[in-house]
Order: sequence, then C-alpha cells, then structure tokens
Amino acid sequence: MNPDHSQFSIGINLSPEDHDPTVLFSGEGKPIHGHKIGPSVHDFFLIHTVLDGEGLFQTGGFSQVCRAGDTFVIFPGSLFSYQADRNTPWHYVWVGLQGEATAKLLSEIGITRDKPLLHSESITEIYAVYERIRTSFLQSAYPRLESLEASGWMRLLFHHFGIANRSILPAYPKQLPEVIDRQIDQAIRWITLQFHQHISIDQMASTLGYHRAHLSKAFKQKTGLSPKQYLMKVRMDKAKELLGGTLTIDQISSSVGFNDALYFSKQFHKWSGKSPSEYRNLLRS
Repeated sequence: MNPDHSQFSIGINLSPEDHDPTVLFSGEGKPIHGHKIGPSVHDFFLIHTVLDGEGLFQTGGFSQVCRAGDTFVIFPGSLFSYQADRNTPWHYVWVGLQGEATAKLLSEIGITRDKPLLHSESITEIYAVYERIRTSFLQSAYPRLESLEASGWMRLLFHHFGIANRSILPAYPKQLPEVIDRQIDQAIRWITLQFHQHISIDQMASTLGYHRAHLSKAFKQKTGLSPKQYLMKVRMDKAKELLGGTLTIDQISSSVGFNDALYFSKQFHKWSGKSPSEYRNLLRS
C-alpha cells in the first residue's frame, strides 16, 4: 500500500507505441488527508477525474476546488500542484499520456492550458472507461496489444469528456448549403468505401435524410454525376486497376460489386469501349 493513500492501484504501459496519443499509465487512488503533489512540472499530459471527496488543483493562474465529476488536466511543461482536502480528501482516477496529437484532441473537446477543467455527471460511465484503460496493462505476453487497447479506450474517454463539455464546443454550421455539402461528402465517402457491396441509392438517401431525387440533384451539382453514375465510375476505375493484376475476370467482378461476371463485362464494355479481356491485353501489350 502506498503510505500516502488508503487505496492505490496503477497499470503501466510496458510497450508504448508510436501511435498518437499513447497511454503511459493509468491508476486509481484515495490520498490521505492533506496529501499534496507539487509544485512540479511533468513532460507528459496527466488527467485526473474526481470520483468523490474534494481537493485543490492549481496551475499557472488557475486555481479550483475540485469535487465529484470534475476532471482536471495537467499539460507538459506547466507548473502545477494539487492537494487533497484535509477533511474530505478526494478519491480519483488518472491517466498519463504522451503524443503530439494529444493537445489537439484536448482542444477539440474544449480543454486547454487556460481552461484545464471540465465537469461531468456521468461519473459511473467515465470510471468504467478509466478502469478498462488501467486493466489493459495486465503485463501479459503481448504488451503491444495492451498498448493498442488502452489507446482505444482513451479515445472513448475523450468522447465522454467532449459530451460533458459540449455546451462550450462550437456547433457545426447550420447554414443549409454547408450542411448539404457535408452530407454529399458523406455520400461520396459511403460509395468510395462500400462500392464492392450492394448499394441502394434509396437507402443511402434515407440515411442521410434526403429524398432520392433531392440527393441526386445535389450530388450531381457537386460531382457532375448522379449517385448511380458515380458508383459505376468508382467500380469501373477499380476494375481497371485490378485488370493490371492476376485476378480472374470473375474475381474482379465480385471485387467491384457485381455478382454476375457477364453483366460486369457488359457494363465494363459500355463504360470503356473494350471488354475486360481486351483492356487487360492492352495493358500487357
């Protein structure tokens, strides 16, 4: 038992990766009355969330008594101190991070050096994520996998922080043209990633909140093609790429979203002016 705490547990990353952000360690503790850390400086990010009790957090010109649901963030190079209350010392969980992207992620959820604190009512949910981060580091035979798991849970923790801080986050612009433009970008990405699957334009329009006719009109204004034409273009461009390799025509047909190789061949000829075999021979000549 740590002599400064009535409860203390920690998980340490034995194989920190290059991915960003990287969790270095995570722990939970109940410091004794009046227990103090600092004034000190760290070269990594350190995040604490208070579960119950209270204590004082100070950094730069910022000073705040923190209670259950409060999260405070210590930034690298910033002078800080924090101290458990002498009557009702806090119980908290913490996580240490490194990585250039960490500051950007924190900023995106409203946490900066000048505003290093947020409050959430979802203590149970947040505690559960901290616990998953800490227990990721089981010192198994696969520390790299543990590091990846911890980073995944850390992103979920950032999400919880962002939800708690959403009242101060900038909302996406409500101007109709910009919203429509974003939805068309989503449709383009949908087609680009799922072209090998059966894609229903009606379903895509419904998911994006459009009538099919409205989606097609807006889509064509941005791309010059209807969604159906754009899907065919993506499939045919990929087919041309695959014809330069060793896959059979049947395999290529299936890879670009056609169940019928004959129908694929007809569509390819209509699109390119050549059959798949003719196009392949042209590539090899």
